[in-house]
Amino acid sequence: MGRVSVAVLCTLAICAGAPAVSRAQESVATFKSSVEAVPISAVVHDRRGRMVTSLTAADFEVIDKGERRPILDFQIDRASPITLAILVDTSGSMRVGSKLTVARELLRNLTTDLRDGRDEVSVFTFDSALHEQQPFTKDLRVLDRALGGADPFGVTSLYDAIAETARRVAARPTPRRAILVVTDGLDTSSQLTAAEVSGLASSIDVPVYVVATVASIDHAQYLERAAAAAPATSSTGDLRDLAQWTGGDLLWVTDSLEAAAQARQVVSELRHLYLLTIAPSGSTEWRPIDVRVRDRRMTVRARSGYFSGASGTR
Repeated sequence: MGRVSVAVLCTLAICAGAPAVSRAQESVATFKSSVEAVPISAVVHDRRGRMVTSLTAADFEVIDKGERRPILDFQIDRASPITLAILVDTSGSMRVGSKLTVARELLRNLTTDLRDGRDEVSVFTFDSALHEQQPFTKDLRVLDRALGGADPFGVTSLYDAIAETARRVAARPTPRRAILVVTDGLDTSSQLTAAEVSGLASSIDVPVYVVATVASIDHAQYLERAAAAAPATSSTGDLRDLAQWTGGDLLWVTDSLEAAAQARQVVSELRHLYLLTIAPSGSTEWRPIDVRVRDRRMTVRARSGYFSGASGTR
């Protein structure tokens, strides 16, 4: 089945769908795409958080804007290569404590879980702008030196950097692809919101994994705030929303041991993605999708929607 091909203009504000529909008139960026078929990468966990890797197409159902859609193609090939874009925050706030050291440790551990010569990686850093440190390569030895000259400085355009990286990942042909962001989570200068960026990443089926390098107390405080918060009504979202709307996840790292564990988790999830395909709707609109498994004790992470049909330039 075909993946997203270049042909139709999709505004970020529209692509963000339900999370950002109120911003539909604020077209801040465009991404060219047309949909001949809708690929959906999904990861499934049981209620204890363990990955479920033995499901079949009959276990899944895809709800496309309220309508159940047939699954046209289903793959569980674990041998296909992974494409991973690594995006590391090098803004001034990363100077605090051992944040950049933890980021380097995360990259070092990725080399033990990815397959040299088959999987491909690229490395970007960002402050107020995006900087390519290493183009996509299958030579994983470059990860050890990709951040050698990094010197944290300046403001943080986190959401803008993720959006630009997603555009570059979209050009890669492999179905198992993702963005891994290492940051302290403080965006100070982006033009885009989390919802708009998640809309772009969702529209091209690129999961975003955000690894937050924070102190233990900051992690605990975040969880307390999240537990006390009312259901989200904002159209902007936050880092957790961005990750989950794209089918990725928000992970936490406070030391080198956790960095190793989270690196293994991300690669393992990409190895065990279920790859589904549905036919696109004939309408011209953002289509929210809900990917489920019939056993409701399991949870699925997958893209939040896709852009169907054709659209003129906004």
